[in-house]
Amino acid sequence: MQKLYLIIISAVLVNNFILTKFLGICPFIGVSSQIDASIGMGAAVIFVMTIASLVTWLIQTYLLVPFGLEFLQTISFILVVASLVQLCEIIINKVSPTLKNSLGIYLPLITTNCAVLGVAILNIRTGHSFIESIVNGLGSGIGFTLALLLMAGIRERLDLAPVPRALKGAPITFIVAGLLSIAFLGFAALIPQ
Repeated sequence: MQKLYLIIISAVLVNNFILTKFLGICPFIGVSSQIDASIGMGAAVIFVMTIASLVTWLIQTYLLVPFGLEFLQTISFILVVASLVQLCEIIINKVSPTLKNSLGIYLPLITTNCAVLGVAILNIRTGHSFIESIVNGLGSGIGFTLALLLMAGIRERLDLAPVPRALKGAPITFIVAGLLSIAFLGFAALIPQ
């Protein structure tokens, strides 16, 4: 049980895919301008990362390894992620068309989000068990959402701040992202080496 807590804390804070591994930057920058859109994108990523971790672990363990098809890992994992994103898009479109419109192109881009594929591959490479893979996927999705929400909150406040004209827009966004990344490096002391 303690190992599961360490995995989730590590995934959310210490090894946050956006702020420490720099995976998933496109939706991070694109969707983090509004808190509402960030919550919706975060929920979609949590769902996709968690279910993708579950399904890819099963595929790797019961299909690819027994039949010697490990070389198909990346392709099969991408197909799983793409299928889950399509399912997620259908659900969001049915439940909240306004959320789908606010997410725009970034919702289908979860398919090519390297953070989702990265979680699935790292679960296998680190030798996580079935439950550990699910917990790592969930924690990574929560970490992704946390980073999105922090950035959205800061960007909403920056819209009202007297930012120098040369720094408005993308420059200040990247400066804030860098500072957030540095701040998250401080969490590395929480996890024993």
